[in-house]
Amino acid sequence: MNFKQHPETRIQKLKIGKEKLPLLVIDNLLSQPDYLVELACKTNFSVNSPYYPGVRADAPSQYKQFILEELAETLIEFFKLKTSQLTFSFCQFSMVTTSPNDLHLLQRIPHFDSLDKNGLAAVHYLFKTDLGGTSFYRHRDTQFESIDDERRAAYFDSMKKNGSNNLPPAEYINGDTALYERIAEQQGIYNRIIIYPRNILHSGSIPKDFIPDHNPLTGRLSINSFIDPIN
Repeated sequence: MNFKQHPETRIQKLKIGKEKLPLLVIDNLLSQPDYLVELACKTNFSVNSPYYPGVRADAPSQYKQFILEELAETLIEFFKLKTSQLTFSFCQFSMVTTSPNDLHLLQRIPHFDSLDKNGLAAVHYLFKTDLGGTSFYRHRDTQFESIDDERRAAYFDSMKKNGSNNLPPAEYINGDTALYERIAEQQGIYNRIIIYPRNILHSGSIPKDFIPDHNPLTGRLSINSFIDPIN
């Protein structure tokens, strides 16, 4: 199936935090988002990452083709990427299915996906009920909102020094804590996609009363992607 852009697509080009980090928010991305949900219902999900609190399955190649054809120019311009072409290094249906009580330590705090600010992450929300969006954070001790090669050592040294005294509870982070301050939040709205540099500290904003649901029709379904410039 060839995907088409929604006739009422809306684009917000935002800068967040003290570091003025770029965040692209696109509402009404696809004209036929329900097809993706239907496809997910026919797909076998499995656990394939020790970090993601849920299950995943490959997204269709036509979806990746649509993103590259329709959004590449906007992404290259907005994120100031020194390239004329983009590619996907990761693109999968994703469903949060881990109970808050079963989260391991690294799943209870914000994370960054890579140290490269030119690598982009995208989350396309495909659920219609209020199951949370995505939040972005500042590390209080270092004041870092993004982590690169130069900041990596200082960030992890601070976490080793201060983290043991402020262990997060067995729940999804969803707001300010002793170690982190929330600097921005985007709601998980059906057919909204958010795109941001992969080195920003972020986490899903999962409600405290979240109940795991393995049904793509009713669970916290999204397509999560990594998009990279071709040098």
